[in-house]
Amino acid sequence: MLPQPGSLAGLRVVDLTRVLGGPYCTQILGDHGAEIIKVEPPQGDEVRDWGPPFRDGDASYFIGINRSKRSIGLDLSQQEGCAVLLRLLESADVLIENFKPGTMERWGLGYAETLEPRFPRLIHCQITGFGATGPLGGFPGYDAVIQAMTGWFSINGTPESGPTRAGIPLVDIGTGLYATIAILMAIEERHRSGIGQHIDMSLFDAGVALMHPHIPNYLLSGRIPGLLGNAHPNISPYDKFQTRTVEIFLAVGNDRAFSRVCAELGRPGLADDPRFLHNADRVTNRAELTAELQALLAGLEGVELCERLLAIGVPAGPVLDVQQVLEHPHTSHREMKAQVGDYEGWGVPIKFSRTPGEARRQPPAFGAHGREILAEAGYSAQEMDALAEQGVLVEKRRRT
Repeated sequence: MLPQPGSLAGLRVVDLTRVLGGPYCTQILGDHGAEIIKVEPPQGDEVRDWGPPFRDGDASYFIGINRSKRSIGLDLSQQEGCAVLLRLLESADVLIENFKPGTMERWGLGYAETLEPRFPRLIHCQITGFGATGPLGGFPGYDAVIQAMTGWFSINGTPESGPTRAGIPLVDIGTGLYATIAILMAIEERHRSGIGQHIDMSLFDAGVALMHPHIPNYLLSGRIPGLLGNAHPNISPYDKFQTRTVEIFLAVGNDRAFSRVCAELGRPGLADDPRFLHNADRVTNRAELTAELQALLAGLEGVELCERLLAIGVPAGPVLDVQQVLEHPHTSHREMKAQVGDYEGWGVPIKFSRTPGEARRQPPAFGAHGREILAEAGYSAQEMDALAEQGVLVEKRRRT
């Protein structure tokens, strides 16, 4: 079956990004029908090497965030490579890149100097570690470094573990999601103004903006948040508990839900205990409540209990590993497993009624579509041969 057009059909994106934040953004756009031309440097996107595991020489890290795209290898350090990129931009709506600030300007591709005058409708999204200006402007940034510098380590972990990195690269992913939103906002604004604009995205800004509720808590209370473990700083009980069979997580957000939990556990009177009457009381007396609940839960079958709690409106679930998640019947029901040929990945979380997204292409081999892309831009076979001979069109990764 041929892919459906998707809600972004007709949108053309030239993607110069590597690693995670930018590719995560463009995979979302590609899943929803945008044409993504992934322009890779001669060495390729470095995460092709971030393994094992590998498939056909490409690491799972690359495979996970680069479907629904085509790849061309270009050497932008050569003037002829920049000329090819400019030709590709003639028909593009969006350019997204995550080079170190000043790189595009050094190549003669700066937004204000070159791109805006030449392509007034172009939306240029730039992703950097810290932005181009300010005390840290221009410095490189990776997810874990930004997690450390924006307070994530300081609230993630336990007294035993100490400050700990979040196990998912959520600063990179969050920046990719913010970039996706920003690009769609700019497209919407362009419908009114007829012109594009520059988007300045940084990992640092995203890391700060994602620190909820810890920044608001600090600004209101004046108290610096500390390590939380699995508990929530503002809600109780909102924590992980051990049952007889599995660990489960309870997320009890209001007094009514707490009363239901207590009744289901055979201790309805616990909800009337003055220490636990309202959420503020339960937060204040968190340790006592946790001990009471753990004693009640220790002898129960966890999965069955979670199903009973969900049935009465209380959010609860067992702690699952990756294999259990992928094998869960609800994962299949929600179509959150995708397959294209021998490629497998997570499904599309945005569910449209008329224009559904889908995994449209397998993650591309390096430069797999170079000549196809150049032919669409009007290059002849002879011109493509010349570009390949000059090392401008790169068809095999350079490992040095």
